Amino acid sequence: MAARGPDMGRGTRRSMTVRVARWSALHPWRAIVGWFVFVVLCLGVGITAGMNQATSEDFRVGEAGRAEALAAEGDLQIKPLEQILISAEPGRRLDGRAADAAVADVTRRMKALPEVAEVEAPVRSEDGRVVRVPVTLKGPEQEGKKNVVPLQAVTEKVKKAHPDVVVEETGAASVSKGVNDQRGKDLAFSEAITLPVTLITLALVFGSVLMVGVPLLLAVTSIMATMGLAMLASHLLPDTGVGMNMILLIGMAVGVDYTLFYLKREREERARAGGRLSVEAQVEAAAATAGRAIVVSGLAVIVSTAALYLAGDVIFDSLATGTVLVVAVAVISSVTVLPAMLVKFGQRAERRAEKRRARGRTVKADVEKKPGRVWNALLAPARKHPVATLCVSVLVMLGLALPAATIKLKDPARDSFSREIPAMQGYDRLLHAFPDLRIRYQVVVGSEPGQRDQVVGALRELDRKAAADPLLARHDRPVIKTSADGRVSTLDLGSRHATYSDEAVDALDHIRDDYLPATVGKLDGVETGVSGDVPRGVDYVDHQNEKLPLVLGLLLLMTFAMTVYAFRSVVLGLLGIGLNLLSAASALGLLVLVFQGEWAEDLLSFVSLHGISSRVPLFLFVILFGLSMDYQVFVVSRIREAALNGVPTRQAVIDGIAASAKVVTSAAIVMVTVFASFVMLHILEMKQMGFVLAVAVLLDAFVIRVMILPAALLLLGRATWWPSKAVRRAEERIARGVAGPTADGETPAGEPLRAGR
Repeated sequence: MAARGPDMGRGTRRSMTVRVARWSALHPWRAIVGWFVFVVLCLGVGITAGMNQATSEDFRVGEAGRAEALAAEGDLQIKPLEQILISAEPGRRLDGRAADAAVADVTRRMKALPEVAEVEAPVRSEDGRVVRVPVTLKGPEQEGKKNVVPLQAVTEKVKKAHPDVVVEETGAASVSKGVNDQRGKDLAFSEAITLPVTLITLALVFGSVLMVGVPLLLAVTSIMATMGLAMLASHLLPDTGVGMNMILLIGMAVGVDYTLFYLKREREERARAGGRLSVEAQVEAAAATAGRAIVVSGLAVIVSTAALYLAGDVIFDSLATGTVLVVAVAVISSVTVLPAMLVKFGQRAERRAEKRRARGRTVKADVEKKPGRVWNALLAPARKHPVATLCVSVLVMLGLALPAATIKLKDPARDSFSREIPAMQGYDRLLHAFPDLRIRYQVVVGSEPGQRDQVVGALRELDRKAAADPLLARHDRPVIKTSADGRVSTLDLGSRHATYSDEAVDALDHIRDDYLPATVGKLDGVETGVSGDVPRGVDYVDHQNEKLPLVLGLLLLMTFAMTVYAFRSVVLGLLGIGLNLLSAASALGLLVLVFQGEWAEDLLSFVSLHGISSRVPLFLFVILFGLSMDYQVFVVSRIREAALNGVPTRQAVIDGIAASAKVVTSAAIVMVTVFASFVMLHILEMKQMGFVLAVAVLLDAFVIRVMILPAALLLLGRATWWPSKAVRRAEERIARGVAGPTADGETPAGEPLRAGR
């Protein structure tokens, strides 16, 4: 039986992390069963509560949002509109009788549906090849993807009943449902890629099938528990459908990473003890080092991500909530049930070793492996030529960041969706036959009832001015509507340009800056606004740009504070901010280089917006600042541990980075695999997010942590720890031959903890 180590904690208060790990180590079955009960309870309660989806009102921002709210007061808001297209087979003429029969059938069937508010008269294209039947759904736009299902079923029945014509359906609701269905298939595909790569990576790290299963088990159960909690949280902050994506994306990455860090440290403690410590003591010793690093890292991710709430945007609220919850649950699993599992596996290994000894067989002792030649070679430039390494590496990163100066933020709209969605194929055919339907601008005017005639007259004048604008679509007569009480009036204008094009934005500027002030704007006491897909996108980007300084300011402040808290060093806090900004800027530059142009369209299967999705840069900064703390905390913790043990700072830097190299590389591979799998998805925004995060993690792990960080720390020397004097005091104690806790209450690494049975 392994001996118990001396009590390191005499006169020293153990941290909460160590106390929790100690309890789990001493009561493993309670901890394991308790964890799975927690997962089941979270899922059960979440499913019972259900998911509270965001409504149209939750998405409103800027002038477009105010215009939508004003239109809704008069029940004139833009409503879900589906178009049933009836056409001939390619290369054939449309049979008039067959088309009329299909139109009559679809009109009759659609009018009978409770989800349908109105079925308008059929409209024939100029060339006579296509007939469309506009069908307006009841309810707000956000409910369209749910209400459109019965309409799609009717369209399929009409298609089968009229084989002589082509019948298909398109519209915002059917496209939205298609995107949701595609997202589900994409995520399943992503998991199919991520899991095998993760398994192979973990197998190479641990060489044990049993140990490979532990990180995956904890990551998957953490994700399951978080999904239940996210359903509960949605009743405080409505879900927009992206929260679950973040839970899967971030949950697998950090879940495996945190477990990997802990497992690696537990193995090191076992090798260092050489059989002198019990399994419980080894696990508890790992909790004092890797466990603390995991908690600090998790808190950094949570605090960083919480900055997204300041964006005042329901989508970022959903992203932040999913990320915060899954990271918190992953941290809890790593410091509670993981120690318990390691104890049970360790006890099993001890029993097997005892049996082998009883049979007279030799038992292979755990040996702490030294860094391999590859990592020694990679670290050689920073070790031998820190100044040159630092300068060259920073210049390379700045060079990669240069394209970010030309970034154009755009809100990806319907035109950017994958053409594998059937409704998008119909959308293209609709626009080919009816090009004026591509964009809809809704001019909304609120006034007193007595001003109704004046408002309508001014809107007619606005329509005449717009009709002469080459950027706007031609039409036979103005589409003007007025509410029953006469207080709200609307005018619909169209455009043939793509929703994300510069021409579409220019057309909006003409309406807002020229035509509105010259017509309706001259009336006293009226309220005006323009809404629609393009105004929403433009106002959304402006809203984000307005909030960006606040979010980034808090992000930088909290990152600095967390680093200073973790290492008691202002220098490391400033260095951490600089390195994070450098890696984020470089990743953003590569994103612009790849996605803002057209050269990589065929390579990565996307249609360029000639810009970047407006949510991606802010998301990158927030998530990367949090995730990079994984590496920062883990690597610098090893360096600081060595320094607190009296190792000179220069040697501590080299030893700490080399010792953590394998696990950091493995963690980076897992993260990059998870993120890179999103590059193969169909949704452009998710593709960009996956690419930029994968690139950022690669740069952070292999350039920042291998080249820039060690070179900077070697040049800083003892100044790295300013203003803390703990390292200097540790060196002085070692010089006097005195061991034990440092003056600031920390314990040098490598001293075993007592763990009772």
